[in-house]
Amino acid sequence: MYDIVILTGAGVSAESGLGTFRDKDGLWTKYDLSEVATPEGFAADPAKVHGFYNARRANALDAGPNAAHHALARLQAARPGEVLIVTQNVDDLHERAGSTRDIIHMHGALTGALCASCGHRWPAPREMHPTDPCPACTRPHTRPDIVWFGEMPYRMDEIYAALSACGLFVAIGTSGQVYPAAGFVQEARAAGIETLEINLEPSDGASLFHRAVHGPATQTVPDWVGTLL
Repeated sequence: MYDIVILTGAGVSAESGLGTFRDKDGLWTKYDLSEVATPEGFAADPAKVHGFYNARRANALDAGPNAAHHALARLQAARPGEVLIVTQNVDDLHERAGSTRDIIHMHGALTGALCASCGHRWPAPREMHPTDPCPACTRPHTRPDIVWFGEMPYRMDEIYAALSACGLFVAIGTSGQVYPAAGFVQEARAAGIETLEINLEPSDGASLFHRAVHGPATQTVPDWVGTLL
């Protein structure tokens, strides 16, 4: 089982040019969530939802991993099989930095497509459209492989099992507002596991962590990884 479980949020990718969500200038202040991030919104206007995620996908594909992503990849490489990254992010910057194993995208990924009819998954093209047929069933019911509000995040059983058995839980670049991820620190503490928050500023759940380091992820994460290596 993993020795370290790391949860990463939007703050890890912010310095790569990808927007955060819940600060005063965050992405969710500019869009109506019910229209672009719910199954109901997709059913009402699939073209609008695809347009929103096409723009996000293009932004993510044009961005590059930063020092925080590279530091976490170095940590995994130095301690193979001991470090699990659970990310709320839907970009692939962890993978492009070298974290090609032991990573869970609990909210899905912009690089994936999903058939709402048969559940088939395949790599997403740069742009998706409502009329795109599913490669498996041919129905035009394709959607981004993203977990929307009201849907269950992916691989939760694996995540909770890892949390209950690790030695250290670290949350990096998260707001502490989105559940179930915001409750991971409570799960870890209930199991007697050491907890650490690394964030630009204290999150909503900062008081639940044993220790905290605050500052830009591109500085704090490499420094923390350096202490472990």
